[in-house]
Amino acid sequence: MGKDVVKVALLGCGVVGSQVVRLLDEQADELAARVGAPVELAGIAVRRPQRHPELPADLVTTDPAQLVARPDVDVVVELMGGIEPARDLLLDALKNGRSVVSANKALLAEEGEALATAARESGADLYYEASVAGAIPLLRPIQQSLAGDRIRRVAGIVNGTTNFILSAMESTGAGYADALEEAGRLGYAEADPTADVDGYDAASKAAILASLAFHTRVTAADVHREGIRDVTATDIASARALGCSVKLLAICEQVDTAAGPAVSARVYPAMIPRSHPLASVSGAFNAVFVEADAAGPLMFYGQGAGGPQTASAVLGDLVAAARNKVIGGRGPRDTAYAHLPIQPMGDVRTRYHVNVDVHDRAGVLAAVASVFAEHEVSIATVKQEGGKDGDDRGHGDDGPTPATLVVVTHEASDAALRATVEALSGLESVRGVASVLRVEDLGRPASALGGAQ
Repeated sequence: MGKDVVKVALLGCGVVGSQVVRLLDEQADELAARVGAPVELAGIAVRRPQRHPELPADLVTTDPAQLVARPDVDVVVELMGGIEPARDLLLDALKNGRSVVSANKALLAEEGEALATAARESGADLYYEASVAGAIPLLRPIQQSLAGDRIRRVAGIVNGTTNFILSAMESTGAGYADALEEAGRLGYAEADPTADVDGYDAASKAAILASLAFHTRVTAADVHREGIRDVTATDIASARALGCSVKLLAICEQVDTAAGPAVSARVYPAMIPRSHPLASVSGAFNAVFVEADAAGPLMFYGQGAGGPQTASAVLGDLVAAARNKVIGGRGPRDTAYAHLPIQPMGDVRTRYHVNVDVHDRAGVLAAVASVFAEHEVSIATVKQEGGKDGDDRGHGDDGPTPATLVVVTHEASDAALRATVEALSGLESVRGVASVLRVEDLGRPASALGGAQ
């Protein structure tokens, strides 16, 4: 049964929500033409009405549960963020047949299965394009356009704050703290940047991407997560010397293991060749590569955050949900039929760039190389920075001279590399392992990254 008017409950009216309200008003006639019926706000739930004097007083409420329960509401748009009370509100909405549009990446990464189940059982729609990569159309192509293909890898830059910081470090030579301060001053970083710089935001998005791409329920807890706090100006310079850039990557793959196919999902800073398109993505932009068997590599690029940009994705979902209410149809269902296991991080294979601070004396290189060999981590290149030259190296009056060995490995497992780093720290000639960064060549087949050797 169709609808003459589609009524919308908006939960939250911050940076994105206010843009949704604006677009609903400014584009009312066009949206009605696209949907087949007018789209009207039934109410707007906010915590502090006094902060929103621009909103129509008759639409504002501080009781989101009462708004969601209203019988005239057809679609609930959730822009509150956080897990609770958003989870219970959306579950109630879906169980009562109201379609849901959400930008809440943390909630979808944690409770996606419960929300998808509620939507499936009631016949309601669940859309969340805005939860990953802002305005970039990414989830719908994965879920619909590539539904007839087999996706092998989804990898890219999905957090604008960290990309801005790393780009600033590369372009100016600044350290992490100074680049973070600049990001905050320009509005790219929150007052508490933890979710961004420690990788939580990217991990939630990786869980959503992996779930859709590989038809397997992946939560944020399944995603290996490392942030960018420990990336130094020296790391950035080392990457440049190798012809690489450092990016915080979200990598989701279906890999072949000795036990069969599995899903690998991980977030960490890594060096990537400057020849790769992702290396040139600067500032707060996002870019994601999707690699499929038949379609090959596809790149999605654009603004990954911002009020108008994210509101654009929300409105796209709202139009789809509203249109289904008008014609009596249903949107695509989430599928998790594959039930693939999650590959342990210790089994993930890649290359590594390791800076080892040593005492520059005879035999130190051999000792370090021996540790790598003992743990089956093959060295591709090694060079020394600092120290003394000549036959008297390491025999100065003040004792051994500090130096740094820069080691780049061939592909090795994460577990083997971690064991190597631990063993290196126990050597008398090693002052410490200054940094470890992965070196990702995203052009390799995904099966080669996780396959049995």
